[in-house]
Amino acid sequence: MSKIRLATQVGMFALASAIAAPAIAGEVSGVVVDSTDTVALRAAEVRIVELDRTVPSERDGSFLFADVPAGEYTIEARYVGAETARETVTVPATGTVSITLQLSASGGEAILVVGQRANQASALSRKRESDVVSDVLTRDAIGQFPDQNVAESLRRLPGVNVLNDQGEGRFVSVRGLDPDLVSTSLNGVRVPSPESDVRSVALDVISSDVIESIEVKKSLTPDMDGDTIGASVEIETTSAFDRRKSLLTGKIEGSYNEYADHISPKGSVDFATRIGDNFGVSGGLSYYKRKFETDNIEADDYSDEAGIFPAEVQYRDYDVERERVSATLNFDVRAGDSTELYARGIYSQFDDHEYRRRLTFDLGDFEDFGPTTVTANGATFDDATIVDPTDPTEDVRQRIGVERDIKDRFESQKIRSLVLGGESDWGTWFADYSVSWAKSSEREDGSVDPAEFRQRFSDDGLAIGFDYSDPRRPIYSVINDPGSFLDTDEYELNDLEFTALSAAEDEEYAAVFDLGRRFAKDGGEFTVQGGFKGRWRDKTYDKNVEFYENDNFTLTDALGAGQTYRITDLGPVPGFTEATDYFRGNFADFDFVQADSEFDSAVEDYSVEEDILAGYALARWDSSTLRVIGGVRVENTKNDILGNTVTLYEEDADLPGGGTASEPTVFVTPVTFRKDYTDWLPSLNIRWEAQPNLVTRLAAYKSLVRPKLSKLAPRFAVEQNDDNEREGEFGNPDLDPYRAWNFDASLEYYMSSNGAITAAVFYKDIEDYIVDATFEDGDEPFNGVYRGITFDEAVIPLNGDNAHVFGFEAGFAQSFGFLPGALSGLIVQANYTYTDAKGTIFTDGNIADPREIPLPATSRHTFNVALGYDKGPLDIRLAGTYRDRYLDEIAGEAELDRYVDNHFQLDLSAKYKLTDNIKLFYEWVNINNAKYYAYNNFGGQQNLYQFEEYSWTMKGGVRVTF
Repeated sequence: MSKIRLATQVGMFALASAIAAPAIAGEVSGVVVDSTDTVALRAAEVRIVELDRTVPSERDGSFLFADVPAGEYTIEARYVGAETARETVTVPATGTVSITLQLSASGGEAILVVGQRANQASALSRKRESDVVSDVLTRDAIGQFPDQNVAESLRRLPGVNVLNDQGEGRFVSVRGLDPDLVSTSLNGVRVPSPESDVRSVALDVISSDVIESIEVKKSLTPDMDGDTIGASVEIETTSAFDRRKSLLTGKIEGSYNEYADHISPKGSVDFATRIGDNFGVSGGLSYYKRKFETDNIEADDYSDEAGIFPAEVQYRDYDVERERVSATLNFDVRAGDSTELYARGIYSQFDDHEYRRRLTFDLGDFEDFGPTTVTANGATFDDATIVDPTDPTEDVRQRIGVERDIKDRFESQKIRSLVLGGESDWGTWFADYSVSWAKSSEREDGSVDPAEFRQRFSDDGLAIGFDYSDPRRPIYSVINDPGSFLDTDEYELNDLEFTALSAAEDEEYAAVFDLGRRFAKDGGEFTVQGGFKGRWRDKTYDKNVEFYENDNFTLTDALGAGQTYRITDLGPVPGFTEATDYFRGNFADFDFVQADSEFDSAVEDYSVEEDILAGYALARWDSSTLRVIGGVRVENTKNDILGNTVTLYEEDADLPGGGTASEPTVFVTPVTFRKDYTDWLPSLNIRWEAQPNLVTRLAAYKSLVRPKLSKLAPRFAVEQNDDNEREGEFGNPDLDPYRAWNFDASLEYYMSSNGAITAAVFYKDIEDYIVDATFEDGDEPFNGVYRGITFDEAVIPLNGDNAHVFGFEAGFAQSFGFLPGALSGLIVQANYTYTDAKGTIFTDGNIADPREIPLPATSRHTFNVALGYDKGPLDIRLAGTYRDRYLDEIAGEAELDRYVDNHFQLDLSAKYKLTDNIKLFYEWVNINNAKYYAYNNFGGQQNLYQFEEYSWTMKGGVRVTF
């Protein structure tokens, strides 16, 4: 804490000096607004022509030039799609002259951030004036697409790929990098992860209705947090100073999913108002309760003993209800001419209630036997006793397991953040400061996850056929039923897994202080700036799972309503809540399985304290054509980590200290670990406007991403069987962070007619990429012993070799307002990204012979195209989004790696303005019923891992603005 006190004292001294610093010349201040004086225009380029000094307007439209010599000057403001505005001012020797610059679109139309054309102008202006390589979505753009959350809004930007869950966007990958390598902030506050095992933030928690803008920054400056490699996603909520006039909007809609056959309600309200000139309040509330269904098929355990077939096939029927509530409340205060203070809070809750009915076929061990018959498009399996193919003198009993289960799981995620801060600008000196708190959590308690009923067939006469005519949708049929396949009394409870508690919490406090000094120079402005940031984070995960058995509990007792599955007949299926109700109502009849419960509960628990102290220094040069920002950031990281070594000794296994286990026995030993490391992170960003509206950028910076806290935690799980063979799965507190050098170059041409053509190339050299590796006794470097724990086989996360990412982005946006008549409403937006991301890993302990892989979550090709029309009362947009296949999970063998197939989705949104205050809207999501398909390449062909389909969703409603 001595470092914090020292930094605070230095900052306070500098702040006191800044306040006392007298003005040595005149100042020019002002605000840039649209021609109706309704909206403050952010990122307008404001220039003193005679001095060649430029500044961008802030989010409230304000700008300030300090140290302006007395005299007469021309002040001009440029904004994409707008006519340049100019004013002549006379600057006194001391004091401030203030002006208002009003901008109109080409042709004299007002610029309001409403509609596609105005949004495009806003987003392109912010991209043009940005210090870094970036892309922006502003408020109205988010509303132009039928997106259900922030993740889905982001997929419209170049280089952004979204990983879906149940057909809804969830995690964001940028430039082909794993979501864990992408950072997220809300109103400048880093968002902790609500989930137990990742650093990445699932952005489906946050409703897109409460967002003012999203900026994806793809290069870093020294004043930014250094822990990102993919990009920094910065989300802002509304400020009352964003607008010159009060705003109140309400939105009511209903959505209909074809599969669920249910109308889901959604509503939102947001407002912004000023109370006098110096105080403003803004906020919003959004509610969405969505019901939908998913039809799923999964397969695993492939063998090529007699053709390529999976030993396990699952048919999954999902019925899901998701409820999302998001709320924001912001206060803004102008405390005098030089200081603005703010308080911004957000609360978002995402409840997911999932029912999953599943029919599973366990077709046995293909090493001993396989299909009874094989055809061109299918195979038959039966449970008959056969001659052992490896020993003709022995018989082998084939066994088919059939399981029918129900998962009744309710999970709630919450994200909350609060930041108190301010900005002071005294002309030559300026300061930014804030303190913040953020907390994310995920909680599940009281869920039956799942209750599994099983029947095993051996020499009973069961024969099951699978039709692989459509390899993505294998269909089963019962060729021969011994009479019990459909008998619910014969399906006895195998086990019931009850999640008594699964609670993850991630909480972070932070404090920031930045101080800078401007120096007016001939032809530009030179700035020096430095600052301090402290982040104090605590993450914990506590799991308490209980296993129960009850031989008298059968599928008959859990039957309910029929299936909602469309691919094939799963019957008989358990009901949604019947198993849960029976368990609670007959709890005394269930036997508690102590060893399994103790093992699974203790093995996942961990806690981590992570303190990050950072400081930076930068220098900046600004002129009308050249901007250079260079400097260095230093970040010190300290971790205090707690986990458990958990060992399960099966019955008859040798116990430590002598003797054998008479029953399954669990030993739990707490483990603590500390680590401390420091990183120096230099960066350089150059922006050169070679000619008006032609911007070239170059960027180079070093960054890091710290390991997943769940992999860093010393969680050591070992199972020892009755042959004393030991299998383990270990965390690794010795993991180093990912460290990367990043390089960017871009060219951006902004057209006077509200359009732009952009292109960029990027390269990343990533050290210490983290992968899970499997080791056997004798494999280097562990030779069967990890941190004093012996094993015969273990999975251990390790730092691998370097990874390299190369790619380019291209974008085109054009509003055709210059065309005659009705054609002037046309708008086209398109972007394409190519990414080549490769790394080397080792699996199965083969350190000497690593293999090359595409980095997980990397799509080689992505593109977006949107065709829009915005004229008069009609506003319509058809959008298509495509991403190439990507590696999802790494297996021990390359041909068993899991890939997710390419995805193309069409969405339509339309609005009709009844009056100036009332709009009707209609949205059609997933018009083409895009499906999810994951596969392996075993045997040189694509083989099913997972197939899902969701059908389309339609929405409609009304938006009222006051």
